[in-house]
Amino acid sequence: MTQEELFKKLIAHSKEYGFIFQSSEIYDGLAAVYDYGQLGVELKNNIKKYWWDSMTKLHSNIVGIDTAIFMHPKVWEASGHVGAFNDPLIDNKDSKKRYRADVLIEEWVAKQQEKINKEVEKARKRFDEFDETMFRQTNPRVAAYQEKIDAANNEMARTLEANDLVGVKALIENLEIACPISGTRNWTDVRQFNLMFDTKIGSVTEGANTIYLRPETAQGIFVNFLNVQKSGRQKIPFGIAQIGKAFRNEIVARQFIFRMREFEQMEMQFFVAPGTELKWFEHWKQFRMNWHKSLGFGDASYQFHDHIKLAHYANAATDIEFKFPFGFKEVEGIHSRTDFDLSRHAEFSGKKITYFDTEKNESYVPYVIETSIGVDRMVLQVMSAAYKEEKLEGGDIRTVLAIPAALAPVKVAILPLVKKDGLPELAAKIIDTLKFNYNIQLDEKDSIGKRYRRQDAIGTPLCVTVDHDSINDNCVTIRHRDTMKQERVAISELPQIVENEVGFTAMLKKLL
Repeated sequence: MTQEELFKKLIAHSKEYGFIFQSSEIYDGLAAVYDYGQLGVELKNNIKKYWWDSMTKLHSNIVGIDTAIFMHPKVWEASGHVGAFNDPLIDNKDSKKRYRADVLIEEWVAKQQEKINKEVEKARKRFDEFDETMFRQTNPRVAAYQEKIDAANNEMARTLEANDLVGVKALIENLEIACPISGTRNWTDVRQFNLMFDTKIGSVTEGANTIYLRPETAQGIFVNFLNVQKSGRQKIPFGIAQIGKAFRNEIVARQFIFRMREFEQMEMQFFVAPGTELKWFEHWKQFRMNWHKSLGFGDASYQFHDHIKLAHYANAATDIEFKFPFGFKEVEGIHSRTDFDLSRHAEFSGKKITYFDTEKNESYVPYVIETSIGVDRMVLQVMSAAYKEEKLEGGDIRTVLAIPAALAPVKVAILPLVKKDGLPELAAKIIDTLKFNYNIQLDEKDSIGKRYRRQDAIGTPLCVTVDHDSINDNCVTIRHRDTMKQERVAISELPQIVENEVGFTAMLKKLL
């Protein structure tokens, strides 16, 4: 099964089992907008809880807020979004498809990197004692590929920094980048498109003011810096976390829920003393990578991608990328934003935004380290990594979502063997002991084997079968999703067993 086939199966699976639906589907849908179904919303909420607890519970100096989607228009002037929140887009005249120019170049670079990796793997097989570092430095073919990569990256950084759109198109042409659909290089000029949605606020259209749907949640944190710092008596360094919706008019929205027009972000802005920002940048870079790796999808599924072109507000930036079925793509950004944001809001608002450091006996504008992660991309990451088709003895195929147990939409399925003889009543009592802490599902229809398969397909970690012996011995059979092993346990032991298997505590402890 190719990665493209896997991705198509994942999308179909998401709809069939109630994870993700196309928005307004009965009206033929709305492009790049999706709804979360009954299982999808549970998975999404569990991801948010894991992030929130890892930030606010594990760090005594991080607090949370929830700011409004609508903000004063000057906020977006100060942040630079009104004048510079653009994507460089280019069209292929033959396929009529539109692409982000920088992404086309980045994908070309990734292909060159793949060629290098193939050379390395071929050499590794030829030599018993293989020094990869030395090979990369001395092999002529690798050196030639790397030279092309460096030249392309440097030119892309230069042209984008200078907003040289003619130069960007020239680079695409010089690299002989073709449209993936038509296979031709018949490109239009590169143009900039602003990504913000605007709307009106006011009682009548004529007297209404133009405001924007926020394109990010970070600015709500920055404009509340003084409120949180003073009311909470926070001392630097400290952080402010937020989960919320953001909106971007993505012209090139594709790859299911990876890039959407309405999405949700989990962001934390960490305020530090000037001069310490790079130390904290490295700290949060490693902490956030550990958070991702704690999900258990394998260290090789992640990589850092340092930014070639830094945003105007940053002095360091990196992305954490995950290996999706369509390649390594960003799931989280870590940025050292300097004092740009607070200084700009002080300038545009006319308010003094500083912090008085009692130990240094001085006031200064704090620097900021940002961690920003897309909730929807995390859902796609978990679903992509968890989806498996396993061949069993006898030739049957088991479709299973090996979702980390703490994130699973349904934690435990209770399966009475038959719908009589007091088994449903005992099943109901077991549910009553667990439902206050976990999402429990009662599954009574079909054979036990079919019920196991159904629960595997939605990622339920534990199935508990209530049989006729349970009436007498007060024991049930637990079946584990990943191993399919079964064990007989006392009903009284279930709460502790379930907590050990599906609770958040074990995952959070990995981060300490």
